[in-house]
Amino acid sequence: GYGAVDPQVAQISERAANVFAELGCSVEEADLKLEGAFDTWFTFFSSNAYLTQGHLLDDPDDPLSWYARWCIEAGSKVTGAEYAKAVGERDRMLQQFGDVFEKYDVLVSPTMAVTAFSTEEYPQKIDGQDPYPNPSWGFLPFTHPINTIGHAAASIPCGFDSDGMPVGLHIVGRHGDEETVLAFSAAFEAARPWVQHRPQVS
Repeated sequence: GYGAVDPQVAQISERAANVFAELGCSVEEADLKLEGAFDTWFTFFSSNAYLTQGHLLDDPDDPLSWYARWCIEAGSKVTGAEYAKAVGERDRMLQQFGDVFEKYDVLVSPTMAVTAFSTEEYPQKIDGQDPYPNPSWGFLPFTHPINTIGHAAASIPCGFDSDGMPVGLHIVGRHGDEETVLAFSAAFEAARPWVQHRPQVS
């Protein structure tokens, strides 16, 4: 609920989730609040980018894309207090997801909020809404929280939109429980084989 999703992506992902109901699983909507998760993730992401690649900012022989430069420069401005706050928020998220996984074996969502787009222009609107927190990141609201907490996860093909673009289903399990994530992924593939389906490539 906290991230806008393309209607076709949402419909295809919901249909994919219902495959697990056909397989005998209990499928229901989880109550999971993730407001602020992006800021926590981006603090780690950008500061790590600056730590490992900050030297490239002043290297004229290694030109950076605007995207890479923006991330690295943002990381150079992260303060100790901001990093400490992010650590605390990550601990809170770990507890939050831990509580959710007391009830559920896996969580499923779209992998991305939209299908593939040109690298020259990020989605300016998703389902008529401004992407959160901005067009550069609004297309992936479901993956960065999981990167922050390090839970087991997989992205599997689950269908195509009306333009023939593939849609992914994001399956998230408990921390360290790759076995369950792989089992659910394999069960979905067995129920809805995809190896023979390929999008048109021009």
